[in-house]
Amino acid sequence: MEENALDVAALAGHILLENGAEISRVEETMERIATHYGVESTNFFVLSNGIFTSGSAGYAKVDFIPFKGAQLERVVAVNQLSREIAEDKYTLEEAEKKLQAIRKMRPKPKWEQTLGSAIGAAGFCVIFGGGLLDAAAAFVAGTLLWLFVAYVSAPYLTKTIGNLLGGFLTTIVCMAFHQIGFGSSLGNMIIGALIPLIPGVAFTNGIRDIADEDYIAGFARLLDAMMILFCIAAGVILAFGLDYLLEGQMLIVNGTEPDPITASFPFQILAAIAGTFGFSILFGVPRKNYLQATLVGTIGWIVYLLFFNYTVFGIIGSTFAATVVLAILARIFAIIFKTPETVFLITGLFPLVPGGGIFWATFFLVSRRFQMASHSGMTALGITAAIVIGVVLVNSLPKTLFHRKR
Repeated sequence: MEENALDVAALAGHILLENGAEISRVEETMERIATHYGVESTNFFVLSNGIFTSGSAGYAKVDFIPFKGAQLERVVAVNQLSREIAEDKYTLEEAEKKLQAIRKMRPKPKWEQTLGSAIGAAGFCVIFGGGLLDAAAAFVAGTLLWLFVAYVSAPYLTKTIGNLLGGFLTTIVCMAFHQIGFGSSLGNMIIGALIPLIPGVAFTNGIRDIADEDYIAGFARLLDAMMILFCIAAGVILAFGLDYLLEGQMLIVNGTEPDPITASFPFQILAAIAGTFGFSILFGVPRKNYLQATLVGTIGWIVYLLFFNYTVFGIIGSTFAATVVLAILARIFAIIFKTPETVFLITGLFPLVPGGGIFWATFFLVSRRFQMASHSGMTALGITAAIVIGVVLVNSLPKTLFHRKR
């Protein structure tokens, strides 16, 4: 009985970890399930890519769990199941069957993911300062990128090669638009179109793990995110190298350039709505939570813009203020809608995550432009620290503050 209960708890943890849940949620869910089914002495040790389970009578189990990509719908389903188990609604055998069914849940249809990639690419192109034509080019490039991911990269390529080729092909498409005069800023097109490849879940969960004092898992996830960004940047550099061989001169890109029209407040709000909605699809957020997840991300970006434009906080201070607001909002929404906080926090933080800054730092480093790499890297580091401190601050607040009295 004990071994079966631990197996079920480990299966729940396996599903959570491989689909984008943070370490603390994995451990909490496993403990809840095992304790309910009568296991008195358990020991779960969860890393970013593995679970070690031990019990009495010499039971021990080790699971290697590579991250396959965020499917937050499965995280929500396991979270709900664990609550129902705690309410004594399922026998051990029924719980295992439910978990197996959750594990086999189909991801969003490819057409919906492709649409999310396109909308997200266009939205974030505007957030980074791109004009309307730049956003249109990013929309097309984001569409082609996800078709490549869905039909070539995911089924046939390793993560390293897939991200490198994704960066290469996306840059080629953006260069083609720039060559015919469609759009004004090649840098804005590229970073907007590449946003679907940016490892936002690994980065955000790395920050959350560090905030929960799980430094090994946190830094492991951040390192994984950095390696992905390096591969993407290498693909971009290869595209620029190919263009140099064909054209005889190197295109110079100095990062993103703000467009005076789309930099206005209304356009930025619309871009935040589009970008957050697009990534709610890509991250596998349940459809019933699209609106709430988009709202959290949009409010966070509005707070950032208000602090950045009307105070002396600057980029880092504005990021901190926005992080605190959206982290509180994510916790409130988690209680109201009985949904894991991570669903709202991952999508909400994505506009603030310095994926673009880290990408440009890596790009400039690979292209041997060390001064620009240093500036982009230090800014990204400051933004990361601001997000970490903001999340830690909200996590340190008593949970009773967020629960309604009955």
